[in-house]
Amino acid sequence: MISFQFIETSIIDGVGLIELNRPKQYNALNRRMVREIVEAMESFDQQDEVVTILITGKGRAFSAGADIDEMANEDSIRLELLNQFADWDRLGLIKKPIIGAVKGFVLGGGFELALCCDLLIAASGTEFSFPEVNIGVMPGAGGTQRLTKLVGRTKALEWLLTGDRISVEQAQEHGIVNRIVAEELLMEEAMKFANKLAKQPPLSLRLIKDSVNKAVDHSLYEGMQYERKNFYLLFSSQDQKEGMQAFIERRKPHFNGR
Repeated sequence: MISFQFIETSIIDGVGLIELNRPKQYNALNRRMVREIVEAMESFDQQDEVVTILITGKGRAFSAGADIDEMANEDSIRLELLNQFADWDRLGLIKKPIIGAVKGFVLGGGFELALCCDLLIAASGTEFSFPEVNIGVMPGAGGTQRLTKLVGRTKALEWLLTGDRISVEQAQEHGIVNRIVAEELLMEEAMKFANKLAKQPPLSLRLIKDSVNKAVDHSLYEGMQYERKNFYLLFSSQDQKEGMQAFIERRKPHFNGR
């Protein structure tokens, strides 16, 4: 495994686990930390023993947002030259399902990271927010785009323009969160869900995610044509043969991701 400074990684029963590890800073995201997250996800994406990815935060918060100390004295030209969000763009290229297990504060860049996940399991009492407007800026790593696609224009504008906190119940109501669990059960339930996905055929998971993502940005007709090609493609896989044969023989299938 790669050695990291601000995150910890492990592989447990087909699940690639990433834990944000700056608890004293509420897992505030500096550039190095974001790069480590991306590198860990890309590594898991290439490892056959990993079927799904689970990301969470150590300590009391998932992430309280970007590291403001790192950005306070930046200027436009330096940010352009740094290509500040290039690493964030790489998150959108991860093929395997990403599950987020979040608690405490999920703010600013932390909220953007959560929105990069395909599924979110949240602890009771978790709060979400884009407070950037309160310090004279705005989300820049996809927050305005991903939130709007999830909840619609008017609700996104309300939350982005005010910086108001979003309760975990509101987040679930508007489709941001899949499940709410007791905080003490968060990792147990998240790992249980991740393990359930890890037992599914990896190629099916990959192409289902691919097809659903296509639906977000394309017309129904274009999305259906894309879905159909992925459906046909799976009939070239060993997992399709194994899955259907197991069904006929009334036994559990054994998938190998091929």
